[in-house]
Amino acid sequence: MKFIHLAGLSTLLWLTGCATVGTPTAGGAHSTPSATVPATDPKQALVPPHTAVYPRGALQPITAADAASRGVAQLKAPADLWERIRRGFAMPNLESDLVQDREQWYATRPDYMQRMTERSSKYLFYVVEELERRGMPTELALLPYIESAFNPQAVSSAKAAGMWQFMPATGNYFELKQNIFRDDRRDVLASTRAALDYLQKLYGMFGDWQLALAAYNWGEGSVSRAIARNQKLGLGISYSELNMPAETRLYVPKLQAVKNIIANPDLFGTELPLIENHPYFQTVDISHDIDVTLAAKLADVRLEDFKALNPSSHRMVILAAGTPQILLPWDNANVFTRNYDAYTQGQYASWTAWTAPSTMSVSAAAQQVGMSEYDLRSVNNIPPRMLIKAGSALIVPRSATMQDVSEHVADTAQLSLSPEIVNRKAAVKAGKRDTVASIAKRYGVSASNVADWNDLKVNAGFKVGQQVVLYLPVRMATSRSAVRSKVQATARSSEKAAPASKATATRKSNRSDKDKVVKTTRKK
Repeated sequence: MKFIHLAGLSTLLWLTGCATVGTPTAGGAHSTPSATVPATDPKQALVPPHTAVYPRGALQPITAADAASRGVAQLKAPADLWERIRRGFAMPNLESDLVQDREQWYATRPDYMQRMTERSSKYLFYVVEELERRGMPTELALLPYIESAFNPQAVSSAKAAGMWQFMPATGNYFELKQNIFRDDRRDVLASTRAALDYLQKLYGMFGDWQLALAAYNWGEGSVSRAIARNQKLGLGISYSELNMPAETRLYVPKLQAVKNIIANPDLFGTELPLIENHPYFQTVDISHDIDVTLAAKLADVRLEDFKALNPSSHRMVILAAGTPQILLPWDNANVFTRNYDAYTQGQYASWTAWTAPSTMSVSAAAQQVGMSEYDLRSVNNIPPRMLIKAGSALIVPRSATMQDVSEHVADTAQLSLSPEIVNRKAAVKAGKRDTVASIAKRYGVSASNVADWNDLKVNAGFKVGQQVVLYLPVRMATSRSAVRSKVQATARSSEKAAPASKATATRKSNRSDKDKVVKTTRKK
């Protein structure tokens, strides 16, 4: 036994001699040794590059805050995702009457809380993973509860969209594509990336998570101006002290209330649905354009569930050049890959994009793509009395010979419309010294057209009071009375150039003929 004791002591002394002791810091911890520089001496090269570090002096107990931080490894894995979120809480708590008011609001609506938390089960693990990877507080995983109730299809009255509620301009700034085929503000991965980028940017600006959240809701410029006003008045600049709109004033209290309920659901009589601490979905690559219905079928998932994970695709086809990955429930990903590779029942996509070569009517476009006008309008949501502008992309049936849509079209495709313009026949009276050119200039038409409509030469003139036939472009939205007023007003301005006696006669003639000024005959 004595021999064993001496051997153990010798081993301990040998290990101690090999150890390199770090320099203690002010907090009692020790600095990490610098990396070993490769030695030129062969003997020095035998020294291990990483050596053990042993603390000197009295050990300091770990505080509760240290134990809750990610810097201390937990011996027991979280029981579920809710516990994992609780462990990552790092934002200072806000205590106010508004927080208590929101706690009461949520606690008295158990059905709403249940629907909201169940809906979040598809997305919450991914959001938490991203927050932890970036070292951000996990309270931010609860923010979509406040923004959209975790509904990626949510659209506000101000046109903010997705579960993180991005406005169109802000979405563009954070490279969220918005076109006729997809809206990345609704995309689970892209919108989460953009939202966390934005929140990190705001935290970098203000150095305070509550102010960063206020800026996320109200805009960084508004928060900066509110801070500047308080500084000028010698007032505080914390979230609670700033003057802000009611919606922003309630924004952080809402998040704090949800945080408090998640932290202690029993206290509020709330039952949280079980969300396992593992991924709900995984990404799957696609190499061909594919119909949404076919993708759901190949994955063996309900169409509603497929759309819930791929909400950015707001058409019936997914373009591989713009959306090279889709999200599928974890257990269905392999099913999709196997069926996708084995699919031999024709093309993957029955729809594609067609670009209008020029501005044209819907009927003309329908004829070119082999669709009925009704179907083309219905598929592309084209309202009546509109023209399709040149360069617009439309969704049309795909033939067997067509290729997949290019990356440029998949990323930039837009449908631009303009009101249909119809030429209506009008008869006006010529004034003194009026010519084909002067009439054409007055009414904004070409001299050659005026000459053609009246069987005259381009350099011809008119007699005072002579009737001139015109076909004036009129937008369909313009009322006939407005057109009549415009023609009469223009005619009256031309009368000012005629002698007074003849002008009077012309006005009487106009009054007798005023119901005949505008005709409804179309000029093709």
